[in-house]
Amino acid sequence: MTLGRVRGLSPEEVVRARSLRAHGYSARQIAKVLGISRVTAAAFVRQPAEADARALAAGEVRACWVSPGWSAGLLVDERYRWPDRPDTVADTPGLAAVLIARSAGRDTVSACGYLVDLYCLGVKDVIGPRILNDQQHAQFTRTFFAGYRQPPVAAPIELAQQLVLGAARYARSLGFEPAAGFDAVRGHLGDWSGVRAVAFGRQGRPEYIQGPYDDAGQVEGTLRGSAGGPTVEQVAAAVAAGNPDRAGGARPRPTGPAATPPVSGAAGSAAGAGRIELVGV
Repeated sequence: MTLGRVRGLSPEEVVRARSLRAHGYSARQIAKVLGISRVTAAAFVRQPAEADARALAAGEVRACWVSPGWSAGLLVDERYRWPDRPDTVADTPGLAAVLIARSAGRDTVSACGYLVDLYCLGVKDVIGPRILNDQQHAQFTRTFFAGYRQPPVAAPIELAQQLVLGAARYARSLGFEPAAGFDAVRGHLGDWSGVRAVAFGRQGRPEYIQGPYDDAGQVEGTLRGSAGGPTVEQVAAAVAAGNPDRAGGARPRPTGPAATPPVSGAAGSAAGAGRIELVGV
């Protein structure tokens, strides 16, 4: 992987400078910390952040973790045998945390995290890329999943793609866009093959679980405006056939008089969401 070239900086200094820039350091501050000239630091800062993101996303996957109990309430194609802890009671059903670390050069990784609402809103929060050494990476992983009673589940990158990209696609069909900053961390997920093995929503129905930072009225209004699409029975049949998308654009709805997606109250669920919100990691 090419980490980027700046005249006057060694590869190790490039990695350190990238980490400082990700934490909001100015060119002057980077120059002081690394002991380099302000001209060199300014040249680095002027490099487009998108170029860094592309370079980091090309690194080899070093680790991929998902929160335990991620599959609770989902319709999952069992033929793929995605890993989970079947004996785990999900701390926050419908919410999953995903962490991916890719090689970023000598003894460092680039880590990105995603908080995903699998029942409704899609990608709610993101963090990264963070440039970390091995010790920092281990601590970051512990902190990231600290809100769960069980340890995270080691997963293939394909499962991370299913959960993050699949949920984002589903949420868009309901009228919700991914969280700000998603474009900067999208590349860490790699190229998605297009195979879908998960139908989102709780048992095929969109369900909103209010989080501590949500505008519940706006969310409910968007959901009411997006009601429609296939029935839950059609979604289940599509998953069994191995192609959830053929159920009709990932917009399942309940049959009968319950024409509007159910909206759960904040009690209990909101507290759970707060435990794993990415703010402050």
